[in-house]
Amino acid sequence: QVRLVESGGGLVQAGGSLRLSCVASGRTFSRLAMGWFRQAPGKERERVAGINWTGISTYYADSVKGRFTISRDNAKNMVYLQMNSLKPEDTAIYYCAAGSPPSYSYWGQGTQVTVSS
Repeated sequence: QVRLVESGGGLVQAGGSLRLSCVASGRTFSRLAMGWFRQAPGKERERVAGINWTGISTYYADSVKGRFTISRDNAKNMVYLQMNSLKPEDTAIYYCAAGSPPSYSYWGQGTQVTVSS
């Protein structure tokens, strides 16, 4: 079992930056792929970034490429999402997830990111 807790969300002006963090508990964290998803009101949940268990392989949605960076520290059971050049359309609840893509078995409770124009 893996428990995930996100933090770092908040209100930021367009063009600003935020860094989301996700701490995981559970012995198998280092062997799991991790992902960041988001869901805006009235929209489907989308995967914005993913990282394999070694940290070598990453994935980014086209909408965030060049602006977001996912990373992980297996020694600390942490995964991060650095978000730069934020846009109002990035406003959503962001979720941390763990599993074996395309299936993610474990989810955090989410953290709100609001980008004002």
